[in-house]
Amino acid sequence: MANLPTVLVTGASGRTGQIVYKKLKEGSDKFIAKGLVRTAEGKEKIGGEADVFIGDITDADSINPAFQGIDALVILTSAVPKMKPGFDPTKGGRPEFIFEDGQYPEQVDFIGQKNQIDAAKVAGVKHIVVVGSMGGTNPDHPLNKLGNGNILVWKRKAEQYLADSGTPYTIIRAGGLLDKEGGVRELIVGKDDELLQTDTKTVPRADVAEVCIQALLFEEAKNKAFDLGSKPEGTSSPTKDFKALFSQVTSRF
Repeated sequence: MANLPTVLVTGASGRTGQIVYKKLKEGSDKFIAKGLVRTAEGKEKIGGEADVFIGDITDADSINPAFQGIDALVILTSAVPKMKPGFDPTKGGRPEFIFEDGQYPEQVDFIGQKNQIDAAKVAGVKHIVVVGSMGGTNPDHPLNKLGNGNILVWKRKAEQYLADSGTPYTIIRAGGLLDKEGGVRELIVGKDDELLQTDTKTVPRADVAEVCIQALLFEEAKNKAFDLGSKPEGTSSPTKDFKALFSQVTSRF
């Protein structure tokens, strides 16, 4: 048995992170899986196995144990806005969103990602895959207004930190995430938010997760950044050749 790479996925109890964790476990002929979650509840939610570590990415020391001996890192952590209590949908208007103390995008998406990138470098990681979001070229994007968090601004800063880190990287800026079946759509790569002007600006979470896994397997995915969308199911053949998909990408950021 060849020495399999140990891959840590962070944000492993999140909606996309748990799919990546599951895929890593199912691919036990290719990977040794590890997960990082923030809470004991998150650990239980994904099966509670010994390969799932609990730590807070905003506290660098707390995540070090998870990073021991890893070869690759998939970052799926993200600040999550909460709806402000007291919203009554029957009265019309829009709910207000807030971030919990200590869980603002600056802390989670920027400092928290920097802590992960730094810990990965210390561990000698050979590849970091990060899932970001389309929309980062527009400072006035509505997502930045949520809870006044500027979430896309901070994600973008973390992506720049990764691109400058010297560690091989893949930056996947996903379109609108769908809770739909994976593996049944043609995936589309783009750059600079051009896909936002098209009808291919959404993508199933399961496909994003699969692209994370495939990125670990192909040299063609390294030191590249791309937007990821998909064609509606049934309109074209599903993507099967990921080497070719990554080869289409020429942008480094």
